[in-house]
Amino acid sequence: MSAVSEPSYSDPVLAKRARIDGWVKLGKRIGYGLYLVSIVLFFVALFTEMKDWMVTVIIGSMVVGSIVLAPAIVFGYGIKSAIRDDREHGRPLA
Repeated sequence: MSAVSEPSYSDPVLAKRARIDGWVKLGKRIGYGLYLVSIVLFFVALFTEMKDWMVTVIIGSMVVGSIVLAPAIVFGYGIKSAIRDDREHGRPLA
């Protein structure tokens, strides 16, 4: 079973846009989740003894979260822009 569900569209452009939107949502969920892990672990390390593995996990989750989140945000804006353009020009959205 796929992590991203794809609705069935007769228009291949809308189908591709829906598929990309699913990946965008997954990327944002993973990216922001990794940011949350790094923030929580940072505050745990701040009030306890900071260990080397904590620093590694904090930095790693920030780096991987940024790598995943940056393209997800950019593609998300692209999808929103395409939907807005379709509405402005009277093209069908589904």
